[in-house]
Amino acid sequence: MFNLVTRIQTAANQALTSASILSGLVILLTLLQLYRDNVWSIDTTTISNIESKSSLKYSFQYGSVNRKPKENVKISFDLNTDLSDLWNWNTKQVFAYLTVEYPGKSNGSSNKVTFWDKIIRNKKDAKLSLKGQRGKYSVWDVEKGFRGRNATVKLEWNIQPYIGPLIYGETSNVGFLEFPTSENK
Repeated sequence: MFNLVTRIQTAANQALTSASILSGLVILLTLLQLYRDNVWSIDTTTISNIESKSSLKYSFQYGSVNRKPKENVKISFDLNTDLSDLWNWNTKQVFAYLTVEYPGKSNGSSNKVTFWDKIIRNKKDAKLSLKGQRGKYSVWDVEKGFRGRNATVKLEWNIQPYIGPLIYGETSNVGFLEFPTSENK
């Protein structure tokens, strides 16, 4: 009954249980620290000088089907923010991304696309001051085009901890944008 395999299994189970309890405590302490620092209402962000440029693309890589033109939009913007409050002893990196949300085809629906993103690997790089930054991505809509719709621009973030689940949030300040009609019609 008390052979070597049983003793190894008992020790492994105790180690696994202890590691699980310790991981749960780390996750709980991390979330409590983030709530204490009130990271879900970061209001030091300003998004300004948002400009969009629209063009027609004929390539499949830009959403075109059967060589019919597809409206693509790129943006440029100024961004000032301090995301250093998101860092604590359990933060591996922070993924920050600029999203644009605009009304969809049917009433009540909305579309959200990402124009720019950045991986922040340490706390000293968490202060961003970007002037005239161009978006990384050319975006097309599932509909025929953006056609002058109004949009809300937000900076969102994702904390990637060493231990625990991903933590999502967004800054409380937003910017506004009106999509142009396509230039090459």
